[in-house]
Amino acid sequence: MMPTDSQGRPMRLLPWTTASGAPCYLSAAGPGSRMSRMADDVEEELLISAEWLLDDIEPLLTAPPADVQELIRLSASLAVALRNTLRVADSRGARLLQAATEEPAERGKTECCGAETVCRACERQIHP
Repeated sequence: MMPTDSQGRPMRLLPWTTASGAPCYLSAAGPGSRMSRMADDVEEELLISAEWLLDDIEPLLTAPPADVQELIRLSASLAVALRNTLRVADSRGARLLQAATEEPAERGKTECCGAETVCRACERQIHP
């Protein structure tokens, strides 16, 4: 069950943990907040890193056995990448479930916030 903030809104699971490994959550009014955008960027970087790691290890799966230390290092890196990817999937899945239960947004309504055009319904920046 996703934790909620003091106003009963579901909190977002962030793609990082505390120093002791506990999950971090964000209580924000909408997905356009600075912390939400930073979490989106970190999630994207984690997924890109996992792709790069997969590209590095795939040749080793078809080649003769590599150096044991190299395999141990890559295995440890794969475990971290998989843990990060699962955290991103959990976070995004929870947000999809939340979005599925919300009222549909009125389409076509936007407003200018500073130099950014923002959807009033979901508060996300609209990219041209």
